[in-house]
Amino acid sequence: MEIKRLDWALNFTIILLMAAGLLSLASTAPRLAGPQLLWCLLGLGIIILVANFDWRPFVARPWFSRGIYIIAIALLALTYFVAPTIRGVRAWIVIGPFQFQMSEFAKFALILIYSSFFARGHAGIAHVKNLLLSLIYLVLPLLLVLVQPDMGTALILFGIWFGYLLVCGIKWKHLLAAVIIFAAVFVFMWNGFLENYQKDRISALFQPERDPLGINYSVIQSKIAIGSAGFLGKGFKQGTQSQLGFLPEAQTDFIFSSFTEEWGLLGAMAILAVFFTMIFRIMRIGIFADNNFSRFICLGALLLFLLHFILNIGSNLGLLPVIGVSFPFLSYGGSNLLVNSFLVGMVQSIALHRRFQ
Repeated sequence: MEIKRLDWALNFTIILLMAAGLLSLASTAPRLAGPQLLWCLLGLGIIILVANFDWRPFVARPWFSRGIYIIAIALLALTYFVAPTIRGVRAWIVIGPFQFQMSEFAKFALILIYSSFFARGHAGIAHVKNLLLSLIYLVLPLLLVLVQPDMGTALILFGIWFGYLLVCGIKWKHLLAAVIIFAAVFVFMWNGFLENYQKDRISALFQPERDPLGINYSVIQSKIAIGSAGFLGKGFKQGTQSQLGFLPEAQTDFIFSSFTEEWGLLGAMAILAVFFTMIFRIMRIGIFADNNFSRFICLGALLLFLLHFILNIGSNLGLLPVIGVSFPFLSYGGSNLLVNSFLVGMVQSIALHRRFQ
């Protein structure tokens, strides 16, 4: 098993993000720090194991990515029938003490099938037939996510599809069509699937001072946590908003605000520097990859992590609606962390098995 030849700069950024998340959990939710540590160790193990598997033979085997995609669709459909309602969303399959969010696996499956699809046909992406086929791959998981309803995952799935189209050189008229599709999906979600509280979160973005004890409460508390931190922060277990329970979801959706309150602007800048170093390392591996499938896998990882980052930070700062999107490798949660780790493992495999190494 090759370990020394892995991109340890990339691994180190992930370890730092995990450590920062564990530090924040140890401060605000100590009972969750232990389980999260186990998820982190499992995630690192997955990265190393997946990295040592050569994925290149699967480039010529579309059945593999299609099989993963079909499994993901089946699991999403199963979620619709058996998942309990948790925080207004039916997204988790509960097995004993564990909760598994199948939509996280759907993100990975979509990246995998798009990497295979566009690697073989990106030169012909301007053909309407190829565009429609790529759209069909999106529609199936998107509809199953919408009925949960999970607006955050729906936006990320759409963003993954849109990102692949942009990189493959889509024509302007087709780009306009994609934007129209997004607008139609949004209207469809608004009128048919979104709960009233989800609609309120979107409308509250344009009225930040409305209902400070209701729909805008979490964003206001997040801003207070960040704004009161100063340069060095208030210190470990000294954050008033997170320690006294004013900041909701301080371990997941608002963990960045919670971390910033205790470790200040300096800590926030360190988190951002580490995250973008991770992005740079993945981008570098993709640039030097020796086949299109590998490049598109790296693209998918970049899209997924950046979409999560933008939506999470945007909601923490009140720039985007609060839609329950985690910060990669920082937020509490096993499903997202394990899927992200598997994807990073594939990226590491690409770096490890390049022909010129």
